[in-house]
Amino acid sequence: MTKAEQEKKLQEAKEILAALGMPKKQQEKRTALVLLSMLGLRPTQGWEEVSCNILGITECMDWMAEHYPDIPKGTKDSSRYAPNTRESVRKESVHQLIDAGILVKNSDAPGRATNDKNNRYHPSDLALKALATYGTPEWESSLAEFHAEWKKLIEIWAAERDAHRVPVVLPDGTEVRLSPGEHSELIAAVVERFASQFTPGGTVVYLGDTGSKWIVNRPDYLAELGVVVDAHGKMPDVVIHFTEKDWLVLVEAVTSTGPVNGLRVAQLKQLFAGARPGLVFVTAFPTKKKFRQFAAEIAWETEVWVAEEDTHMIHFNGERFLGPYETNQ
Repeated sequence: MTKAEQEKKLQEAKEILAALGMPKKQQEKRTALVLLSMLGLRPTQGWEEVSCNILGITECMDWMAEHYPDIPKGTKDSSRYAPNTRESVRKESVHQLIDAGILVKNSDAPGRATNDKNNRYHPSDLALKALATYGTPEWESSLAEFHAEWKKLIEIWAAERDAHRVPVVLPDGTEVRLSPGEHSELIAAVVERFASQFTPGGTVVYLGDTGSKWIVNRPDYLAELGVVVDAHGKMPDVVIHFTEKDWLVLVEAVTSTGPVNGLRVAQLKQLFAGARPGLVFVTAFPTKKKFRQFAAEIAWETEVWVAEEDTHMIHFNGERFLGPYETNQ
């Protein structure tokens, strides 16, 4: 067997993983080699020759090294994965192949413990039937038959993530969904409770999200207010145009880091330089306990809102309550 034959078979395995709907992280070399080892498919064999190879993790790694020696494994171009990568093979390749219905674990004894040295894995009958048709006119229909029984893992995971996303109802009634987590829950509280209480009728012109750079972004609206957002600047979590008073309310939602301190005020003033509306700086916390953790850092001439006491605010100057300051102050 030549290196070219090994690489060709590896590439075909990667294409199969993509067609089976494996997540991007499991469309790479290691998972492809695991698939080939469990199918007992050598570089010179055709896909119609797939078989049910029953292997443990160490046996699987040994098989890869024996039959695909010219495929680099690990960081030192070794022909064999290091023994300490055994858990990576199991947790980041084998587990996902099982979840996708491609592999079966311990069909002879399903009750074996996770750390049992006798754990063994092999291809499912449905996967064997489908993969034996790869490269033939029957491949697409076999693939459809497989997916009729097993949904694509990438779709399952996406659905699970979506089910846990945090819904946020904007002031205009539009619903958007943020990545799961405490930070997103606090942002939702800012939009739905802070805004209705302190900026009624306002327009959310920017809404950040940990899973993507933004969920709501209205650069044209901001441009009309004199704001040209720097793509490299760090936007606050929420920007609300309080139209009644013509204020831009810049809110940082803090669950771990990032209150509006003196440095952040300076950064935001630079980011929103040229804005026609006055700027109001707000730090939002989920609880009073979290606020106390950061109280010493809060900048003067800014506001604090605590979600668990949502009808009140803490004002870091006695001169004005929830309002912009002149730039020379």
